Amino acid sequence: MLVWRALQAHRVYRLTRLARAERVKPMSIKVKRFRAQPMSRLLGGRGELGSLMRMARLIDLAQSHLRAHLPEELAEHLHVGGFRDGKLTLIADGAAWLTRLRYEQPRLLELLHELPGFEAVQGFNLKVRPVRPPKAPLRQVRHLPTRAADEISSCAADTEDPRLREALERLASHAERKDEP
Repeated sequence: MLVWRALQAHRVYRLTRLARAERVKPMSIKVKRFRAQPMSRLLGGRGELGSLMRMARLIDLAQSHLRAHLPEELAEHLHVGGFRDGKLTLIADGAAWLTRLRYEQPRLLELLHELPGFEAVQGFNLKVRPVRPPKAPLRQVRHLPTRAADEISSCAADTEDPRLREALERLASHAERKDEP
């Protein structure tokens, strides 16, 4: 979840950076060789990845703080999407949940201002993004008629190979047999 937020924050950062640039610089052909650096230095440093990870942590902090102060049935439908131009993006998985979030906006803004780093939040962008759970493939149940099972059993009795006989007997045992008195 934290990595997804980091990637999302990085995408927003890149788009903002591209929008500010008036022209695109040509790519350099030079290959710069850097020494390998520890991951902690890359993710916690002052470069793009460091700011990206800080933004992801802040977004995660905002989401957990807001969810902790919302009613339980509403909290599970709230996701924080990002921060841009002084507005925090809140995502709900349905229009009804988004409507309830609209009514909670003033209180949510007060809750956010309690957290360090969120004093600059002036409002919210509210969006609906339905979450569709993955559908499990339909299980096809096949039935083995009693007559077919009897034929398979008679074939098993006539078979000399013990492994094949056991396999045929297992197959015949799957037939739906009516209880005989």
